[in-house]
Amino acid sequence: MTITAPFATTTAGQSVQGRVALVTGGTRGIGAAISRSLAGAGATVAAAYAGNARRASDFLDECRTEFGTENERVTAHQSDVSSADECRRLVADVVERHGRIDILVNNAGITIDRTVARMTDDDWQQVLDVNLSGPFYLAQAALGRMVEQGSGRIVMISSVIGETGNIGQANYAATKSGLFGLTKTLAREAAFQLAKSGHQDPYGPGITVNAVTPGFIATDMLEHIPAKVLDRIVGQVPLGRLGRPEEVARLVRFLTDDASAYITGQVWGVNGGLDM
Repeated sequence: MTITAPFATTTAGQSVQGRVALVTGGTRGIGAAISRSLAGAGATVAAAYAGNARRASDFLDECRTEFGTENERVTAHQSDVSSADECRRLVADVVERHGRIDILVNNAGITIDRTVARMTDDDWQQVLDVNLSGPFYLAQAALGRMVEQGSGRIVMISSVIGETGNIGQANYAATKSGLFGLTKTLAREAAFQLAKSGHQDPYGPGITVNAVTPGFIATDMLEHIPAKVLDRIVGQVPLGRLGRPEEVARLVRFLTDDASAYITGQVWGVNGGLDM
């Protein structure tokens, strides 16, 4: 049994260079910040969106201004991630366009808030389909590709609500908590499948699966919250402010780095101390 091992020579923050990343919900809010962060580190980013084509077009224009037009650093892909077939098609489209898939960030999510007493069957099912089934279908489609390549990164964007619960968000909380179990199981299965495939390098990047739980982040998802309620929320955060999308993106970039190869099956909070 080897106790000592060679240290990786990769510098953190540089090893996503040349990687292909799929980011769902990747053209706005936290997803847009993640897409920009990965593209800025040298990855090619396929940013998926549900239906807001105008925002997707504007986002691509912003990326062309930021990263130049000489190559397809960022591309946009419309997809309904609540559909298993659409998830498989999305992964296949990314591979066809860019040749591979190295990073999957399951960020897309929706809310339909009602108390349990008033929640309809459709309210429950729609949120589960997008927030939990979608990440499963996408990970299922991407994992096989990653095993063949011998490396990959999957990051689930969960929520602090999955840890604490919240009145009126039983469906949302259940999906975000469900991502924890999905993350840990996928992390174990990814390691098992890679070892079984014969493509495993014990000191290479490997395949890792982790989850990130943002707290209350300053995005358009908070725009519908009354100012008094938002003030009360901020008052509960030990650091006394909302988070920034870029602060979540920074952690995702770290977890997708080759230098993070010994971190898998973990849940990382970015919530200003809201849950501790």
